[in-house]
Amino acid sequence: MTVGSFELGLEHDPRRHDPGAWGASLLHDAELVVAVLDAGAAASIAEVGALDGDLTRLLLRRSERGGGTVIAIDPAPHDDLQALASDRHGLELVRQTSLEALAQIPLTDAIILDGDHNYFTVSGELALIARRTEQQPSRLPLILLHDVCWPHGRRDDYYAPDRIPAEHRQPIAPEAALYPGDPGTRDGAVPYHHPARREGGPRNGVLTAAEDFVAEHRQLQLAVVPAFFVLGVIWDTTGPCAEALATLLEPWDRNPHLERLESNRVLHLANTQVQLNIVRRTEARLAEQERQLQRQRELLQRMLDSRAFWAAERFLRLRHREPAFSREAVRRALEDR
Repeated sequence: MTVGSFELGLEHDPRRHDPGAWGASLLHDAELVVAVLDAGAAASIAEVGALDGDLTRLLLRRSERGGGTVIAIDPAPHDDLQALASDRHGLELVRQTSLEALAQIPLTDAIILDGDHNYFTVSGELALIARRTEQQPSRLPLILLHDVCWPHGRRDDYYAPDRIPAEHRQPIAPEAALYPGDPGTRDGAVPYHHPARREGGPRNGVLTAAEDFVAEHRQLQLAVVPAFFVLGVIWDTTGPCAEALATLLEPWDRNPHLERLESNRVLHLANTQVQLNIVRRTEARLAEQERQLQRQRELLQRMLDSRAFWAAERFLRLRHREPAFSREAVRRALEDR
């Protein structure tokens, strides 16, 4: 597919690191991401939360056509991303948290935020970007945010809860599962390690952080594209690319048709997880039953092989007494599978 003058030519399957087909990578929105970057005339890009390097490969491919630069930020990069950084000279890999890295790296034309999905981190990232913009002084970079709606839009999730000050953390439900439309948690649904116990309320979630930030800066605009856990775009309406960005994003912004598609997609994802967990629990129960049967068979076999059991049975028969159970009965039980 061609986006502007750029032949997309994806060299990486977005499902490679997604065996459950959750659609978690921003690479699923590749065409729109590239179109937004083009409309915003973004040559230099910083990507927060690069992880496996799925989207990073696309950004590098785009940068090669015009001599742009890409900075990938991740405190624990996957081996694939580290190998990519070793192979491609146009990529700088920064092994720091977003708040550490964004305070030091050069301010880029665009910044993609797809790291720790909670209010404290995202609002801190946005505030840091704005503060550095004011210090330059320059216009705010084009900002793209992932996971702007369910499940992280109105509910915090923490990769490393200890990195978040206690007073800024929502109450956590460790190793809980989330279900669309349920503000609490639900057994067997979509699993997360450290999600907030409840959805909604102030200072909770990525979308809440983005909306609060835009509300503090009247010249900024937020578009929300409801596809694949949802893409958010923030731009300066006084900038030279504002009209191009508004024209591109207007048909996508909170599009009700896309909203229904995404709502249906995550509902099926959650229901699939529920069914998978039912299957897993059933398999575990059957496996335990098989283990119990095996222990019983081993006990019966030991009884059958026991000379004491044989002697007791023989003794009772010599006294013309019928034993309560016999070696023959044990043998038939073992043969009955």
